[in-house]
Amino acid sequence: MSLSLYDLFVTMGPFAKFIVVVLAVMSVISWANAVQKLVQIIRSERQTRKFAPEALSEVKPLLRDRATITAADINSVERAVEREILIVAAELKRGLGILATTGSTAPFVGLLGTVMGIVNAFTGMAASGGGGSLASVSAGIAEALITTAFGLIVAIPAVWLYNYFTTKIDFLSVEMTYTSKELIDYLIKSVGSEFGRSIFTKEFQTQKASQTSGPVSH
Repeated sequence: MSLSLYDLFVTMGPFAKFIVVVLAVMSVISWANAVQKLVQIIRSERQTRKFAPEALSEVKPLLRDRATITAADINSVERAVEREILIVAAELKRGLGILATTGSTAPFVGLLGTVMGIVNAFTGMAASGGGGSLASVSAGIAEALITTAFGLIVAIPAVWLYNYFTTKIDFLSVEMTYTSKELIDYLIKSVGSEFGRSIFTKEFQTQKASQTSGPVSH
């Protein structure tokens, strides 16, 4: 008796074959999504590493040519960077639901095939007159085992990939936030050091003084 997966698939009933096909489609979709997500994360990591040097190269001429950078300008840059980080993080998380859904539902799809395989095994036993020989139940048991195994084969990599990408995206979000804060700090320090008491410094102190010295109520 051949024990190849192909021969087992051929001897399966229609419902068990349907379960295997569904799991195969789920596996292909999850792996395609994983490859796309991996490429996207690698590209985002490279862009994040290039962001600070390229941004500083573009900002330095502006700092030399223009001494009128205000607090509103730097605050506007900071808000724009924060918005961009939120957009990129949301884009990176898009599609992770496919991996989560595959990891959580594939075992149950395989379990459905397992239940039907057991039903077929008992049906074979009944058809053989209740003798319960191995030949009468082997087909149903094979269906049950193969669908269970296939469901786990699909689910385990999906769960692992979901956890891996979630961790990578969290680290990447922290890296993007840290890089953007470094840029904002550089702008503030450069304005203060290159132009002395610049308009940014004066405005900051004026705003701070206006907040602390309000009308005194008696």
